[in-house]
Amino acid sequence: MEDLIKAKIREFFQLKKNTAPEEDNIVVGPPKNEIFGDITFTAFKAAKALGVPAPQLTAELANYLQHEINLAQHTQEQGGFLNITLKDSYWIDEFHKIYAQPAFGIQPPTGTRIMVEYCAPNTNKPLHLGHLRNIFLGYAVGEILKAAGNEVVKVNMINDRGIHICKSMLAYQRFGNHSTPATAGMKGDHFVGHYYVLFETEYRREVAALEQQGIEKDKAEKEAPMMLAVQEMLRQWEAGDAAVRNLWKTMNQWVYEGFAATFALIGNDFQKVYYESESYLLGKQIVEAGLEKNVFYRKEDQSVWIDLRPDGLDEKLVLRKDGTSVYITQDIGTARMKYADFHCDISIYTVADEQNYHFKVLKLICQKLGEPYADGIFHLNYGMVDLPSGKMKSREGTVVDADDLIQNMQEEAARISEEQSKLDDFTAEEKKKLFHLLGMGALKFYILKVDPRKRMVFNPQESIDFHGHTGPFIQYTYARIQSVIRKHDQLFPGNGSSSSLQSLDPLEKALIRKIALYPQVIREAARTYEPSVVANYVFELAKLFNHFYAEIPILKCEEADRRQLRIQLCSKTGAILRHGLSLLGIDSPERM
Repeated sequence: MEDLIKAKIREFFQLKKNTAPEEDNIVVGPPKNEIFGDITFTAFKAAKALGVPAPQLTAELANYLQHEINLAQHTQEQGGFLNITLKDSYWIDEFHKIYAQPAFGIQPPTGTRIMVEYCAPNTNKPLHLGHLRNIFLGYAVGEILKAAGNEVVKVNMINDRGIHICKSMLAYQRFGNHSTPATAGMKGDHFVGHYYVLFETEYRREVAALEQQGIEKDKAEKEAPMMLAVQEMLRQWEAGDAAVRNLWKTMNQWVYEGFAATFALIGNDFQKVYYESESYLLGKQIVEAGLEKNVFYRKEDQSVWIDLRPDGLDEKLVLRKDGTSVYITQDIGTARMKYADFHCDISIYTVADEQNYHFKVLKLICQKLGEPYADGIFHLNYGMVDLPSGKMKSREGTVVDADDLIQNMQEEAARISEEQSKLDDFTAEEKKKLFHLLGMGALKFYILKVDPRKRMVFNPQESIDFHGHTGPFIQYTYARIQSVIRKHDQLFPGNGSSSSLQSLDPLEKALIRKIALYPQVIREAARTYEPSVVANYVFELAKLFNHFYAEIPILKCEEADRRQLRIQLCSKTGAILRHGLSLLGIDSPERM
């Protein structure tokens, strides 16, 4: 709709003003209130460029649209604003075009290849709620970018080495007594995560003991036996010590098996998985080459740094004095590996906003190294997820475990469904599948409906309300639409026609207007990397459909052509709800 009006305005300028306006001067958008019409042209910028009063410009344009284009039913001038109400015949024709498009909303190819990296777990603990926000956001951004016509590569970067991983390893070495996830009856990632927490508990005990001996806290934290031992283990790992490497491989494999089970539950996919253990050496090589180019410099203690103070940042360590790498080192290596593999134009890193500084540094370093992909590095930052009780802390074990949360959401979905729905004809397996779809729909939608850059508090009870701003409300609406369509096909077999209609009920028109916005919604969500744009659109569409369903007869409509239009509106609304939810990683049940 907006594209059409913009085209007509450009046509007006060329025919009547003999000029081609700047695109930024054609300001078109929805009116502040739908009582003002279907669309509003804000004339101030265009009028200034032409050197005429804005009210004069809107008056001339109104006359053009009404009498020469035969597009507008009526126009309303308000100073420098032109509110335009389009004819019902336009909306009917527009809907017929929309209805004929099976892939309505999906944009043509852009020729741009975009990599979206997300998840990025450590192999020292299971996935938790914070990881889920990351995964849901990264997955949805990837799907939205694909729908917007881009070629998308989705990858995972697993932090499988380093001091944190050695903490779990050391604790297991000291306290594990050769147990395994199988003998302990635990999922592999939970098993390893237990030893990460155990390390922290023992380490804090040692620090407290040293403090009681009169040693200052900072010094005690550095000299605690557990800390010294874990640092030595990291050096042994980097030196290729066979026993340490074998333990590392065994414990990581336990974690990968646990991750795979969780990914299967949430529905997730990656085209490639990168591992820090495979990229940190390349990062070190790049740093060594950068030393020769004076991009980096070595201090007296043999540590290697880059000075970013002229760029408004700080000095940044890239290699420790003992030669071991830091996070930025492996990120430098991985960035080059990813570009060599896929040659993407844009590389998106989905990482919490606590790492804003880190990614500014990464981009600057890559630019100073002259890497061809440096300018395409983009940090998609997002706010942390808190609980009503406060902030989560992995090392203290005070996190919302992803597996437990998924189980709880399914149980809550089952409880509410049994109370509110008629499931007597569902088999046990069908119920199980439905409860999983609803639980995941509730969880994903609750997280994705929020602007990703905002910190959020997760409230499980609010997320699964069948009548609120939730995923299950939209899923229920989709199932209701499918029920209407099934009944229609039983009562009125064959294909009818709505081509003879010339007028619309206000709610029919409102639904067509909302449906017509879908391509614009996808483009905007892709431009801003915000799945919340899609989430809130499909909620508003579902809410409008339910109003339409409650107020207007569909199957009982006696006019065959109008009944056909209404069932087509049901069908296209359902298709958009299903597609919009799928962009968020949410499945839609055919019945509830």
